[in-house]
Amino acid sequence: MNQLLLLHGALGTAKQLQPLAQTLSTDRDVHTLNFSGHGGTDAPPGGYTFDGFVSDILQYMDANDLQQVDIFGYSMGGYAALCFALKYPDRVGKIATLGTKLRWTAEGSQQEVKMLDADKIEAKVPAFAEQLKQQHGAENWRNVLVSTANMMLNLGNNPVLKDSDYQAVKHEILIGIGDRDNTAGLEDTVAVYRQLLQAQLWVLPGTPHPMDKVNTAFLANGLRRFLSDN
Repeated sequence: MNQLLLLHGALGTAKQLQPLAQTLSTDRDVHTLNFSGHGGTDAPPGGYTFDGFVSDILQYMDANDLQQVDIFGYSMGGYAALCFALKYPDRVGKIATLGTKLRWTAEGSQQEVKMLDADKIEAKVPAFAEQLKQQHGAENWRNVLVSTANMMLNLGNNPVLKDSDYQAVKHEILIGIGDRDNTAGLEDTVAVYRQLLQAQLWVLPGTPHPMDKVNTAFLANGLRRFLSDN
């Protein structure tokens, strides 16, 4: 059975992708993981970095004897998937992303970070604060927000992936973006898609950025078509 690894987004955990994993598990061996510092796991000493996320993927694959996997990455997970494919190309089959912010600028990262203030979230969106506490622990959810903000600011000042990197990815890639996704941005997504050698662009209708707003069955069917297409 083909191996598929699902990678969660920023502020998320592996549980974020459980509905998708369950839907796809009828015809694939589906794996998920928590990136370091997420879901109650120990925070990396140097904070969140994509080198660290790449190491998380490699360690998970080696520990589970996965020689090669197809990867689906949601949001930050898609960026990590592309980083991993560049460093370990032989360990990856096909790659699919959804809602991944592929181009980072200092101005854009500043806008993203404004939404990661723990005190404001707790005051204005208490349900989301409670969700983060459940996912990451009551003692750690604020650290997750701070670490994510720092990671985004670093990306804005020094993007890990540049156009030359996208042009070097040789894998077949499905770049998914919701037509209502104001986080990843349709224009930037299309611009990067055109840099990729073997990419398909998939615009999901009526779809905003949050994973819990995505139609799981529709997403799963699109992934099946792409992953099974020879």
